[in-house]
Amino acid sequence: MQIGIIGIGLIGGSIAKDLYNQIGIEVIGYDTSPSHCETALHLQLVHRIESIEYITEKCETIIIAVPVDIIANILPLILDKISDKQLVLDVGSTKQKICAKVKAHPRRNRYVAAHPLAGTEFSGPEAAISGLFRNKKNIICERALSAKDAVDLSLKIFQSLGMHTYFLGPQEHDKHLAYVSHLSHVSSFMLGLTVLDLEKDEKQIFNLASTGLTSTVRLAKSSPKTWSAIFENNSEYVEEALENYISHLENFLQLLKQKDTKASYQLMEEANDIKRVLNGIVAEK
Repeated sequence: MQIGIIGIGLIGGSIAKDLYNQIGIEVIGYDTSPSHCETALHLQLVHRIESIEYITEKCETIIIAVPVDIIANILPLILDKISDKQLVLDVGSTKQKICAKVKAHPRRNRYVAAHPLAGTEFSGPEAAISGLFRNKKNIICERALSAKDAVDLSLKIFQSLGMHTYFLGPQEHDKHLAYVSHLSHVSSFMLGLTVLDLEKDEKQIFNLASTGLTSTVRLAKSSPKTWSAIFENNSEYVEEALENYISHLENFLQLLKQKDTKASYQLMEEANDIKRVLNGIVAEK
């Protein structure tokens, strides 16, 4: 089987890396960046680099791993050209606008809307990691609109990467991801900006930054190209999450100004409950 991967960055490259040595699979890569293509070949992420036309015509499976705004633009064009035997899946971090763009497409059933929940703050083919997806979760949206054989093949691919797949609607997906993923990236970007604004002595940032700053600002090293597209495509829910977050920050600021240690302590104690949730102990409603 030839699997074509459009976009050989962190996610596309990591998928390629894990598929590269699987029996019966030839990984064909495409990227608009010549240096990404050269690096992907050098690192043996892909067996060959071909044109997007070749991938669209020849590959049984086509994985689109580019920023979400580009996915929305090229997905209909790719579906225009494929046969009813091919599979197209994307791995974008937002789903509503992408799914809406092809909802009425005559080959919509050959498309599977997926989102593997894995990544790092790094980008490009050099950032590709073997085993990045192992024991991670994957989301598939609008399962009923995809042909059974397309969904089955997608599940087989994600299972081969070591992932566990769940099913959500695109609106539900975007809402929950805004709350638990996209907001944390906005927070990290703005925390990094705040530190740079306040602390003009960069040596002190380097010398005094402890694990607290390092861990909370880590996501600020993520690709602005990738994340600006995610924020734009999911602005409704990101705005809602940000407004709530800002409200909590303003409240905490007022408590500090009022020297209300008891109330600020209470807020932090309430926030500690996130430990229970992250440990998998979910309260019944």
